[in-house]
Amino acid sequence: MNSMMESAGQPRQAVDVLDDDGLDLLFRQGRSHNGWLPRSVDQALLRQLWELVRYAPTAVNGMPARLVFVTSEEGKKRLEPCLSPGNVEKVMAAPVTAIIGYDTAFWEHLPTLFPHADVQAMFSEDQAIAELTAFRNSSLQGAWLMLAARALGLDCGPMSGFDGERLDQTFFAGTRIRANFLCNIGYGDPSRLYPRLPRLSFEQACSFA
Repeated sequence: MNSMMESAGQPRQAVDVLDDDGLDLLFRQGRSHNGWLPRSVDQALLRQLWELVRYAPTAVNGMPARLVFVTSEEGKKRLEPCLSPGNVEKVMAAPVTAIIGYDTAFWEHLPTLFPHADVQAMFSEDQAIAELTAFRNSSLQGAWLMLAARALGLDCGPMSGFDGERLDQTFFAGTRIRANFLCNIGYGDPSRLYPRLPRLSFEQACSFA
C-alpha cells in the first residue's frame, strides 16, 4: 500500500492507495465462482468477515442487512427447496451460503446507531420508504460483504434464482426480515471458471454532467 501524508500542521487525508496486487485481489481477478473446493470455512473467519462488513456505509447508519450463514447439512436441506434448479448444485457444494436479508423495521435500532438526531419517524411512519431504504442499503452491505470476503482470501458467488416467499417462510418466518440475495462463500475451484466475459467501457456506461 502506498501512503501519502499532508504537510505538517494539516489534517491527514484518506489518500492511501492499494497497490496492483490489492486491486487484482478485490477487482481485476475477482470472479463469481460456480464450483467450490472441498475446503471448509471456519466460523471464526465468518465472524472476522462481519467485523469488516459492519463498516459498510448505510443511510443514517441504519445497517438493515441481516445475514444467515448456511453451513450445516440441515441448513442446506432447508435451503435447497427454495432454490431455482440451476443453483442447487453450486449451493450444495459451497461451504457457506450467505442469505443477505434486510430488516424492514431497521429503524428501531436508530436511537443507538444514529443517536445525534431523531429520524425514526421518517421510516416508522412510512413503510414503503422504510422497505426501500432497507433493500437498497442491504444491497450495499452485500456488495461490501463480497469485497471483504475477497480481502480475507475467500471467493464469492452471488446469485438470485430463488423463491423469495418460500425462503422468507423457511428462514425468517414470524420476523420482519426479508431476503435480498444469496452469496456462496468459500474457496473457488478455478477449473470451473468460464472465461471472463466482456465489460462495458467508460464511454458506454458513464457520462459527465
